[in-house]
Amino acid sequence: MEWAMALLLNHPEAIEKVKAEIDAHVPEDRLLEEKDLSNLTYLQNVVKETLRFYPPIPFLIPHEASEDCTVSGYSISKGTMLLVNLWAIHRDPKLWENPMEFKPERHEGRKQDQDYSLMPFGAGRRGCPGAVLGTRMLELVLGTLVQAFEWERISEELVDMSEGKGFSLPKLKPLEAICRPREAIFRHHLIS
Repeated sequence: MEWAMALLLNHPEAIEKVKAEIDAHVPEDRLLEEKDLSNLTYLQNVVKETLRFYPPIPFLIPHEASEDCTVSGYSISKGTMLLVNLWAIHRDPKLWENPMEFKPERHEGRKQDQDYSLMPFGAGRRGCPGAVLGTRMLELVLGTLVQAFEWERISEELVDMSEGKGFSLPKLKPLEAICRPREAIFRHHLIS
């Protein structure tokens, strides 16, 4: 969530697109609900792009080769531990055009597992069983925050996107932002 908000704050055009999409698909007199998410494709793409940049964990859980095999042209002996570096895959210029650019539009019409270039929760039978729930919650909470509040950075400087140390790829500096209730939400007394 923190990474998603930081990316949106550094890309105000994206937060405006999310806001416009929500305003077009969710009645003004209520907050976003899970049933609305299927109509909010740009919001979904923001979440996918956030997970591409900052997967929940940068490496998948280690695997052990059960037999001699070849992986990407490398001979792997039986018993060798394999680590899949999601952070590197998600930023690989062979797989992603301009990989260091925040571009939610790149996910339009793209299936997540189509080529294993985006797998923030792993893939296949060893993929995270909570992936759908985690993604849905992120979409719902992020969408509600954008729907209910006007957001801005605390200064003209971009939000620092430095990564801290840790298993789950935390931000080096916690996110600080300014928010105020959106007038339409305030008018309908959804926030008190």
